[in-house]
Amino acid sequence: MGITKDLDVLKQLFSNLSEADKRAFLRSFTLNENIRRIATPKEISHCLHCRSTHFVKNGKENNNQRYLCRTCNKSFVEQTGTILYKTHKSSDTWEKYIECMLGKSSIRKCAKECNINIATAFAWRHKILDALQKMMDTVELDGIVQADETYTAISYKGNHKHFKLPRPPHKRGTKAQKRGISQEKVCVTCGINLNGLSIAKISNLGRPQLSDLQKVLQGRITSESIFVTDSLRPYQKLSLDMNLKHIRIDSGKRTKGVFNIQTVNNYHSRLKDMIIGIFKGVATKYLNNYLVYHNFVNFSKDTIENKCLILIEFIRNTLYSCKSIDISKRPCIPI
Repeated sequence: MGITKDLDVLKQLFSNLSEADKRAFLRSFTLNENIRRIATPKEISHCLHCRSTHFVKNGKENNNQRYLCRTCNKSFVEQTGTILYKTHKSSDTWEKYIECMLGKSSIRKCAKECNINIATAFAWRHKILDALQKMMDTVELDGIVQADETYTAISYKGNHKHFKLPRPPHKRGTKAQKRGISQEKVCVTCGINLNGLSIAKISNLGRPQLSDLQKVLQGRITSESIFVTDSLRPYQKLSLDMNLKHIRIDSGKRTKGVFNIQTVNNYHSRLKDMIIGIFKGVATKYLNNYLVYHNFVNFSKDTIENKCLILIEFIRNTLYSCKSIDISKRPCIPI
């Protein structure tokens, strides 16, 4: 009887809240419940080294259950092989960091909010986005699929200890020496559908050829899809190779019947707003990671709370490891 009265009081208090306060309360409750579920240890069904099911518990270290495989004789924990392994930070810190990251906070703000070093905050961002690349590699576009490319100047922003700058340094935002689309421009090939799924990756320098488009889009669009592009000729050959119905928007036109490429153009606009307006430019060697970030945070259709849950669960269960020291040693132009 007491519980029933308490529930009646809570219902009455909730009904007196404004609509905005009700949504905020439910959002907070849902996120806290999701985090509580994430913090619980996951069930281990096989060895993370050899996938054998013959393993036993092998004590605890820092309140973390260890296991010993009887087949390969190797020890492991639930984080083995993931980016969470040996980070010496709690799951609460990682969850807070991902909340900040999905909220588009800067590296410095993420570091301050999570009480970690700025270099650590930078490394975490790219470890998470590296793992997220694996999720995006499984994306397959269907329905009405729009494709187009966008261009950005090559950027060597960041630490220059690990490579020799191939040109004199200049301030970010300086125009390229050559007019129009040249080898000084990075081509980002993009494909999207109307359901919030997207694919984007650096394909080449300058204008793309058929082989450049194939690296990004080949095998990533279902055969029943309608392929909508501009008049760039390699798209026509690509659509024939993938057996797609091709709608080609003529040069100087915006539409062809009911079809257009305005959604992908909007995708490009929001991408550049994020890179220039929020991140103040990004190095070309990290651009593919920020494309994945844009796909997941800005373009996919879901709430931030659900995205936070999906991302944390994904990095917990995705085998990917990368040393922080190796992140800055990546090729300047990843093609």
